[in-house]
This record gives sequence, structure tokens and C-alpha cells, in this order.
Amino acid sequence: MLASASPRRLDLLRQVGLEPDAIIAAEIDETPLKDETPRRTALRLAVAKAATVARARPGDFVLAADTVVAVGTRILPKVETREEGRRCLELLSGRAHKVLTGVAVHGGGGKTASRLVETRLHFKRLTPAEIEAYLDGGEGVGKAGGYGIQGHAGAFVMSIQGSYPAVVGLPLYETLNLLRGVGFTAA
Repeated sequence: MLASASPRRLDLLRQVGLEPDAIIAAEIDETPLKDETPRRTALRLAVAKAATVARARPGDFVLAADTVVAVGTRILPKVETREEGRRCLELLSGRAHKVLTGVAVHGGGGKTASRLVETRLHFKRLTPAEIEAYLDGGEGVGKAGGYGIQGHAGAFVMSIQGSYPAVVGLPLYETLNLLRGVGFTAA
């Protein structure tokens, strides 16, 4: 079972031949805690999402993830407005940042495993026209940090160190290892 409404996470699972038997988005408060680091936020939220859905579906395997985009210790929002998107892209322009993806798997027998995957990216310096054109396309709405690397923002990335699928929303290598670790076997 996938504890996420993200179509990108579902696409990534399908890419490696896994089809969740159900999708239930975990409704939790995703507000970072006071003085919580971006790393801890991403992992805590992934674990909380898995636990929430596992309580509703005991005995099922539950996979959850959360992605946080951070510049230093500052967590960028999941963009809801054009102005938020502009602020995020202006902040990321010409800078390095981290994408932190927490993954948690709850096994049918009650065992839970989790992992944090850190990917470092460096964006080129964006012109105001590039930012406006990206915002016009609407791709950044609903995404952490206001961009999706799998779309037009892929052209902004000068370098990436780490897991490309983690930036999209789900680190596949680590996810498959976590699933195996809690006893999941694909049919």
C-alpha cells in the first residue's frame, strides 16, 4: 500500500514493477517542529505517514515518503501560489541546495524500517524571464521547493550528487531495500 497521493511516487514504483494494491494519502500535520532540522523533518514525516496508514490497515505493507527541499537549515515550502514559487526559485537561483527524502516502510508483521536520502543539487543562475516562464507553466505548484526536476526545471540543474529518483519523490534503490528488509516480496 502506498501512503501517498503523489502521482510521481506511483510512477516511480511502477517503473520498477511494483503496483500498490491501494493508495491512501496520510493526513498529517506536515509543519516542521520548532528547531527541527530539515533532515529530521523529512524522516519524521515519512515515519508518521507510514504509521498513520498502518494503524488504519493493520497487517498490510505500507510505504510512505516525504521530500523536503532545504537551503542550509531553511526548509522551502510546498508551493501553493505563484508568489511562493517565485520566492523559492529566486532563492535557489545560482545556489546549491539539498533535497532530503525520508522513506518509511511498515511491514505486515509490525516491523518498521526507515531511511533518509540526501541529494545535493546546484541550480544555474536564473533570469527573471526564466523564472516567469517556469511559473507560467504551473509545474512547481504543489511541489516542495517550487520545482519538479522531471519537468522543465531539469534544465536549471548544473549538477546533482545523489539519487535522481529521490528528487522526483522516491529513492528507488533504498526503497526496494527497505521493502525487502521488512519481508516484502513482489508477486
